[in-house]
Amino acid sequence: MVRRIDVTGADGVRLAAWEFADPPKSGLAGTETGGGPDGGPDGGSIGARDPGVLLLHGLMGRASHWADTARWLAERHRAVALDQRGHGQSDKPVDGPFSRDAYVADVEAAVEQLGLGPAVLIGHSMGALTAWQLAARRPDLVRALVICDMRASALGPATQREWADWFKSWPVPFATLADVRKWFGEDDPWVERPNPARGEFYAEVMTEGPDGWRPVFDPEQMLKSRETWVHDAHWDDLAQVRCPTLVVRGLDGELGRAEASEMVRVLPRGEYAEVPDAGHLVHYDQPEAWRAIVEPFLERVMTDG
Repeated sequence: MVRRIDVTGADGVRLAAWEFADPPKSGLAGTETGGGPDGGPDGGSIGARDPGVLLLHGLMGRASHWADTARWLAERHRAVALDQRGHGQSDKPVDGPFSRDAYVADVEAAVEQLGLGPAVLIGHSMGALTAWQLAARRPDLVRALVICDMRASALGPATQREWADWFKSWPVPFATLADVRKWFGEDDPWVERPNPARGEFYAEVMTEGPDGWRPVFDPEQMLKSRETWVHDAHWDDLAQVRCPTLVVRGLDGELGRAEASEMVRVLPRGEYAEVPDAGHLVHYDQPEAWRAIVEPFLERVMTDG
């Protein structure tokens, strides 16, 4: 069962949060509206239940990308996934901002309004950066972190140009979701070998219009969002994280082993894990291996308090 809760982020931006499973029926801050991001039912009151886990998707992602992870988390934890600003069913303000401060303030507001803190934050890519920046700034709100395939080093301006060109190469609108899956899973020049999981990932962020299927996000807003890790490194924030932190990389992902090892060294309570046969979309490429790494870490940090 999936329930939507609207929360208010920075600058009054409306954010859609999705709680998985069927929590106790008592009051909770936030407004419940609509059905789940993957077609789940809605209805009923939503109650606070510890321990809380907040899942943060990466750039272009949405809360429903965490559906499989959230369902097994919900067996033992209160699992909530957030559509971040500019993504999914959350607001996409024309003028932004899409700064690091805005993204972090949104998640801070979500943790507080949902009554999740101190929460475990599980973030993929951009969501991981947001998670560790919040942990650095508000340690009282964060119990532990899982950082999935996100670099702390600046990527460099050349990558921004590559991304702009890549967005322009998309053959939108797509006639069918099958075309979406095929292009992103096989035909996209960035795909080195067929990857059905990648096709499914991008099919999840498409919406149907009169002329076909287009992304639910604005590519220009995505480029604006990634500027901060294109030009800026985030090692200082990482070094300020005091809670237990698991750094996970896909063996063929974007986070290299040497940088991941350095991130663990910089973190006062860092741990390292890697997933074979996985690229950047670790939790999509190898969901069972992802669970086998994350679940024991959560059990340990929850037990240790």
